[in-house]
Amino acid sequence: MKLKCVILDDEPMARNFLERYCAKTPQLELLGSFGNAEEAFVYLKETEIDILFLDVEMPGDNGFELLDKLIYMPRVILTTSKTEYAFNAFEYHVTDFLKKPITYNRFLKSIEKAATSASDAATDEPKEKDFFIKAEGKLIRLSYEDILYIESVGDYVKYFTASKNYLTHSTLKAVEERMGIHQFMKIHRSYIVNLRKIKDIQDNSVVIEGKVIPISKSLRQGVMQKLNVV
Repeated sequence: MKLKCVILDDEPMARNFLERYCAKTPQLELLGSFGNAEEAFVYLKETEIDILFLDVEMPGDNGFELLDKLIYMPRVILTTSKTEYAFNAFEYHVTDFLKKPITYNRFLKSIEKAATSASDAATDEPKEKDFFIKAEGKLIRLSYEDILYIESVGDYVKYFTASKNYLTHSTLKAVEERMGIHQFMKIHRSYIVNLRKIKDIQDNSVVIEGKVIPISKSLRQGVMQKLNVV
């Protein structure tokens, strides 16, 4: 399966190099190439991709400000001539850091990293144990194991843990795509639950830490099968 990618860089020459590299790499399908974050955001909010080749410094929103606006997080490969963004790269779980000028061999190594990450995400036991969400005006690291359930609240979702709740701008659909590879399952149009945290099943609901969460009729059969209920 090809990895769908987008390029965002305000330098035409840099974009041209990356476009040519993508064209000669069979694993990649280039969906778009943009010179500013505003145009890229209009496209990305409607189309989910696998890899974003991202320059940091641009007129208008910079690369990290664009990532803050997205409701999902693609694998990000930074393409920049500067190295002082290493800490930001760590915070945003950037897949790789390509320093300009970029050679094709170094480009291929980044694609290998992204492909390995995609392969890991397709397994039931991913290497990643945590992830970041944008909440309370900052990036907060959450452990998958600490999450009890996730609730849709209008244009936001709320992550519930035993100690605290976190509200972030997203959709339950985007969360489902991200969390579905772990021990999480959508059981209602408004809820995704951590299957390992379910204490009881009561008729058409489950109980997690005293919270009764309904199971949709349309999803009940799949939930029962997942929980090995006989």
